[in-house]
Amino acid sequence: MRIGIFGAGGQGRELVQPLRESLTGQADGAQLVFIDDNATEAILPVLRLSGMSAGDRFLCAVGNGRRRQEIERRCLDAGLQPFSFFAASSYVADTVEVGPGAIFTQNTVATADARIGRQFLCGVYAYVSHDCVIGDYVTLAPRASINGNIHIRDFAYVGSGAVIRQGTPDKPLVIGEGATVGCGAVVLGDVPPGATVVGNPARALK
Repeated sequence: MRIGIFGAGGQGRELVQPLRESLTGQADGAQLVFIDDNATEAILPVLRLSGMSAGDRFLCAVGNGRRRQEIERRCLDAGLQPFSFFAASSYVADTVEVGPGAIFTQNTVATADARIGRQFLCGVYAYVSHDCVIGDYVTLAPRASINGNIHIRDFAYVGSGAVIRQGTPDKPLVIGEGATVGCGAVVLGDVPPGATVVGNPARALK
């Protein structure tokens, strides 16, 4: 069996060492490769998607959620299966539900009773706190801080160092579908679908 990292760019290269470490000593002898129709040289063997076999696994190492959705569709159509990766230094509580294809990189955290959709990408030192609901194809850049009772809709992107204030059980704070939270933003209220917010406190870009 092969495990293909789709995309030989920066995000993909960052996954190589922790993936290698997690696979060391496994009896099935999985081979780690890049899937990339354009790259020709990399630190791993590079295959086109057509060179993979049904039953092989894939990870979407791409920061854009809509692009991950497209990649996932292509891989599933080719008979590949999504592979979820949890770095050794990550912590995901037993009560957290995680959809297929999630990537939890080094020193990431998801705590009590969070629910996380498919193809989630969690950058280094990012965390998801209790009772959050995260949609599909959501991206948390490094050190994004998602406090308790926050709902993040599909395709949202939360930038590096952003902090989202905690909601409440009866009124969770909502980041709308396709919204972008800028790097270092401090979000104190709901973000509409498709909006981009920046600053402290975060305000929408016109």
